[in-house]
Amino acid sequence: MRRRSRFTIGIATAALVLGSAVYAQDKYSLVSPSGIAFSDFRGYEDWAVVSSARTDEVLKVIVANPIMIQAYKAGVPGNGQPFPDGSKIVKLQWRPKKSAEAPFVVDVPDVFTQAFVIEKDSKRFPDSGGWGYALFNYEAASDKFTADPSPSDCGHACHMAVKAKDYIFHPYQKR
Repeated sequence: MRRRSRFTIGIATAALVLGSAVYAQDKYSLVSPSGIAFSDFRGYEDWAVVSSARTDEVLKVIVANPIMIQAYKAGVPGNGQPFPDGSKIVKLQWRPKKSAEAPFVVDVPDVFTQAFVIEKDSKRFPDSGGWGYALFNYEAASDKFTADPSPSDCGHACHMAVKAKDYIFHPYQKR
């Protein structure tokens, strides 16, 4: 009985790990029309928060990889220096909903919708200040991501407004 239970637990664990790996492979196999691979942002779920934002349609949390966080902490872009190559930032977006539990009025994330990714690589993206942009949509019904076929949502044209800040809208927020 003991052997059978361990065997069953072992099989169940292997199936769970394999199932997770298949899902991760699906997500990280995506490449945007601009050539940016979702796999370049592997681990973004655990990156440090830079900032947050809200529109009427979405709640946003902006996270960055350790290279970019280190640059922020060194004063970039306020010190006149650009973010180094290898900097990556992700804007995670949810539809908001009113909290049913909070004793006050507050919007909380409801359905996850998109991951807007930006990476600095001066050699790959020389015509856009060194930054590449891509949008990956999430469909809750199928629990799948897809590369957005549009050029890149907002992308470089939108980020021209903050050229003086090395094309990045959100500063690293005080905490």
